[in-house]
Amino acid sequence: MSPRPSRALPAEMCEDWPEVPCADPVAEKARQLVLNLRDAIGERSIREIATMASVDRATIGAVLQGKSWPDIVTLAKLEQELGPLWPSP
Repeated sequence: MSPRPSRALPAEMCEDWPEVPCADPVAEKARQLVLNLRDAIGERSIREIATMASVDRATIGAVLQGKSWPDIVTLAKLEQELGPLWPSP
């Protein structure tokens, strides 16, 4: 089995992550997701959200920083606790 090809991280594909829209449509979806996640977290800590959703806090931090692409399991767990996060079309 060959290794998965590497791909740029979301923050690498955007000029000022996550404040400025990304030219790449896939990275833009990730950016919008991060903005939604940030809003849903609000004043709570990442540690609190991680505990609630049974997601590693480092994973949440990496997603927020654009250093990781969120996987579907992480997204589903976060949405179960915080409500819809995936950006609408």
